Amino acid sequence: MFTKPNLTSGIPIYVQVKEQIIHAVELGAIQAGDQLPSVRVLAEQLVINPNTVIKIYKELETEGVIEIHHGTGAFITGKRASISKAEIISQGALSIQKIIERLLSKGLSTPEIRRIMEAELLKKETNYLKEAAWKK
Repeated sequence: MFTKPNLTSGIPIYVQVKEQIIHAVELGAIQAGDQLPSVRVLAEQLVINPNTVIKIYKELETEGVIEIHHGTGAFITGKRASISKAEIISQGALSIQKIIERLLSKGLSTPEIRRIMEAELLKKETNYLKEAAWKK
């Protein structure tokens, strides 16, 4: 169900996997009440450390995306999977389309736009990680 993280992307493995789970919930690929793979199974499928999966599941539980029932597993709560989230994603996609069209009309190439977007996302991710570390 989930793809192996890209070890060369510069984005921490746990962030990549966590975002995959959240994205699957937002798209409805996994829904409220669905059970996630066990820590061991997901770690084996993605070839990552089980402690990384534990960290992901704990963060998802804190954010209200999943509930962990010790002995039975991790289950999607449905609290994050709402129509309003889908609408936000749709609006975001439209905004990005407009930005891309504007940048293309100004002479930037697709690879240049991609690099700009990835650089900005990386900045946001780095700031998020710094803030998270500061709060600990």
